[in-house]
Amino acid sequence: MRVAGLLLAAGAGRRFGSPKALVPLGGKLFVESTAELLKAAGCDPVVVVLGAQADVVRAKASLDGVTIVDNPDWDTGMGSSLRTGLHAIGIADAVVVLPVDTPGVTVAALHRLMALAEPKTLARAVYHGEIGHPVLIGSDHFAGVMASAAGDQGARDYLNANTVRHVECADVADGADVDHPGDLPRNQAT
Repeated sequence: MRVAGLLLAAGAGRRFGSPKALVPLGGKLFVESTAELLKAAGCDPVVVVLGAQADVVRAKASLDGVTIVDNPDWDTGMGSSLRTGLHAIGIADAVVVLPVDTPGVTVAALHRLMALAEPKTLARAVYHGEIGHPVLIGSDHFAGVMASAAGDQGARDYLNANTVRHVECADVADGADVDHPGDLPRNQAT
């Protein structure tokens, strides 16, 4: 099975105060470490969707070995970035979708979802029963997800309307979003 990786890194980070793609953590920018995580998990291709301050992200981030696409409608919400990224994937049996602001996700969590990859599969990570990221979308669902992705909901409506396998990942990862500077892991904030 060919599993692509899709990194959504286009937002302005209004609650955070700056685009989260440019947030440093552990000596790397969020966008760099998340792209490297998808590559380390064996995703192929890895597509990174940029939007807010895309030129700055390109200038500051080392994003070798990934496909970078710009979402001209990034300010309309995550839905447009999801559509932009899925269009850029090309041929794949499934895609693992990860937002740039989940630094606690690990290769082990990605592998749990990737092990389920088939064109008909929908799966998402859960942490102590709470839904989170990454999300695995089989290629049979790409068109439906693109048709329903709007605003900041991303694939939520589509996932809620379909059967989704929940994969517990709390033992191997932390799925918490970083929405504010205070959400950064204390021991790694730079």
